[in-house]
Amino acid sequence: MSHAGPGNATDRAKALAQQAASARAGIARAGIPPATNTKAVTPQAVYPHDAAGLGEGSALQRPAVVLVGPPGSGKTSVGAAIARLTGLSLRDVDADVEKQAGKSISEIFIEDGEPHFRGLERHAVQAGLKEHSGVLSLGGGAILAAETRTALAGHAVVFLTLSMATGVRRTGLASNRPLLAGLNPRATYKALLEARMPLYREVARYEFGTDHLSVTEVARMIIEKLELQ
Repeated sequence: MSHAGPGNATDRAKALAQQAASARAGIARAGIPPATNTKAVTPQAVYPHDAAGLGEGSALQRPAVVLVGPPGSGKTSVGAAIARLTGLSLRDVDADVEKQAGKSISEIFIEDGEPHFRGLERHAVQAGLKEHSGVLSLGGGAILAAETRTALAGHAVVFLTLSMATGVRRTGLASNRPLLAGLNPRATYKALLEARMPLYREVARYEFGTDHLSVTEVARMIIEKLELQ
């Protein structure tokens, strides 16, 4: 039986539903599956931007942690776990975009096109960075925008990594991920990883491998490393 790691389709759907409840209750709470057949992976604090962006405007509210990574890396589900374990609130950029547009991301791509979605996404990221003090989860392609990468300087950005094989298994090449819906989604995912990896690493202060870890394990490692409790 395969291990349901961070970012599988079920976890993502549950976590997004829990975020909606969090908006009403004031705190995100997510059910996290127990770890099975896992092995420890030591996180490394890499790509330090500790001193970056801490000048003008540094007194403004900042997210405690910003999660970035490719589809299937577990940004939403890990974010929900961090929120549950620390009492921080979770804000998900994809959910913000859907709320603003009044339709799903897949519908935005089909009806309005990717450029329109990216515009909504840039606005949602900027708003989240300015307004939110808890856990902020970005969409997988948010870092494609240069202005977003610039805005992330000085923030506690965590890059959740995974292998191509793990990413394909976790996403299930789902139809709710419009960029993976095509004639050869595996090739698309491979090209996506190759194009975005340097950008994730450009903005990240920390990098955590998630291939062999449960949602809870990844969340606890981030909490410990960033001293969120």
